[in-house]
Amino acid sequence: MSNTKVLPLIEAEGSEAVAPCCPPLTERPFSAEEAEMAARMFKALGDPVRLRLFSAVASHESGEACVCDISDVGVSQPTVSHHLKKLKEAGLLTSQRRGTWVYYRVEPSVLAAMGKLLTLPAVA
Repeated sequence: MSNTKVLPLIEAEGSEAVAPCCPPLTERPFSAEEAEMAARMFKALGDPVRLRLFSAVASHESGEACVCDISDVGVSQPTVSHHLKKLKEAGLLTSQRRGTWVYYRVEPSVLAAMGKLLTLPAVA
């Protein structure tokens, strides 16, 4: 059993926009809990193979990718499965089994939350 927590995302009021788990880095210092949540996400993306897999899913033409379409990243299939599991545990990917294949998707809210976390303040 894993003790990994999913990166929480909060629906913004009155819109489809999503606020990240944490404020933008430039807004204020993170609390210990916010830093832990953000670090979990960045740790998952800190591995080159995971980053390639995340990018392959995010950029796939249909918005989702079958594991059979993204497994050519220079490591064995069990290692690909391990890295995809870590990305799911970090809340960066969702998956759905269809027959014998598993399809992965990056939810738009995850990309929006990541973008807001790294957003610079507007210059007046």
